[in-house]
Amino acid sequence: MNQADLVAAIATSNNHQGVSKTSIKFVLDQLGEVTQKTLKAGGDIALPGIGKFSVKNRAARIGKNPRTGEELQIAAKVVPHFSAAKALKDAVV
Repeated sequence: MNQADLVAAIATSNNHQGVSKTSIKFVLDQLGEVTQKTLKAGGDIALPGIGKFSVKNRAARIGKNPRTGEELQIAAKVVPHFSAAKALKDAVV
């Protein structure tokens, strides 16, 4: 499902009748921006019923080039992490 499909699905759901697609798209765009800024600052974002976005630190490690077998150093980095809520996990199963 892409953003246009998501906006249409929200706009046609029974709980959100009367909300324009433009408003829904604006909120989704702002959610993305706020999430990026918050994670960049080291914070967490919890979305009830969906899950939690956070950042994790990956330690530096030694990897292997699969073609040559040569060892190489992989630098430490900070990566985004998503942890699904129990309600989402239960809905998918």
